[in-house]
Amino acid sequence: MRNLKDTKILNILRCPVCASPMRVSDNGASLLCGGARTHCFDFSAGGYVNLSSPTQSGGGDSKGAVRARTEFLCKDYYLPVARAVEEAVAEYADRDKPIIDAGCGEGYYSLFPARLGYSVYGADLSKFAVDAAAKRAAREGIDNAFFSTASVFSLPIADSSAGAVINIFAPCAEEEYSRVIKDGGVLIVAYAGEKHLLGLKAAIYENPHVNTDRADLPVNMKKICEKRVSYDIELTSNSDIMSLFAMTPYYWRTSQSDAEKLGVLDHLRTEVDIIVSIYRNSKNDKNEMTQGKEDHRSE
Repeated sequence: MRNLKDTKILNILRCPVCASPMRVSDNGASLLCGGARTHCFDFSAGGYVNLSSPTQSGGGDSKGAVRARTEFLCKDYYLPVARAVEEAVAEYADRDKPIIDAGCGEGYYSLFPARLGYSVYGADLSKFAVDAAAKRAAREGIDNAFFSTASVFSLPIADSSAGAVINIFAPCAEEEYSRVIKDGGVLIVAYAGEKHLLGLKAAIYENPHVNTDRADLPVNMKKICEKRVSYDIELTSNSDIMSLFAMTPYYWRTSQSDAEKLGVLDHLRTEVDIIVSIYRNSKNDKNEMTQGKEDHRSE
């Protein structure tokens, strides 16, 4: 069992029940809050803690989905995406403030800024995902990354306490991210471009469609930079093909007959097409936008 040693992360954590600050228990086995009624959250054997709010415990990716994603990502097929996020963090994030990986999954992307020396807190609803993330950090001896279960829409984090939020292939909860990011901090969002995994879809569907624009991207933060990461990957084993399929939304939306088309493939070439966008969380920008709306209504 590993407890939380990074004080930067500990200082921003808040109890999911009463929102009080947290501390590590004297025996190092739990996180305790400082509320009128102390709430206790035990560290798992792998080192993660369940900090989901009482109404949001459970859910997220299954053990099988986490295993498939881990097996695929550990072969670095998405390394250029991770590097692009890492570069955005290095350029825009405050080194003195923790980074939150909202919807961190198995922690593949979380550990890139952690290796640069940033304190990183990863949150995901799936206990299987954060368990895998915590164990991966332990294997690498990384003490400046900590993981817990929590919803991206209800993070156990103090207001304005994070230097940045990274949000990779996960729901973009702008209001919650704006709450936890400090004034002037950044939100880094990575999401599928129109041609992402088009080759995979062509192997499954008769008429594959390109991806449409996301509907949940920020509207009250100012976009300051955008980068496209586009390249092809070549999968030369059926296990890699099936792992990729299992970590996509198509796994749940595809009929059995269509999914079986992948079962006979041992070679697949497909596009990786990812947009990495950086948004500034600025109170001044929001005030100007609000004032503009008020002026428009008065006309």
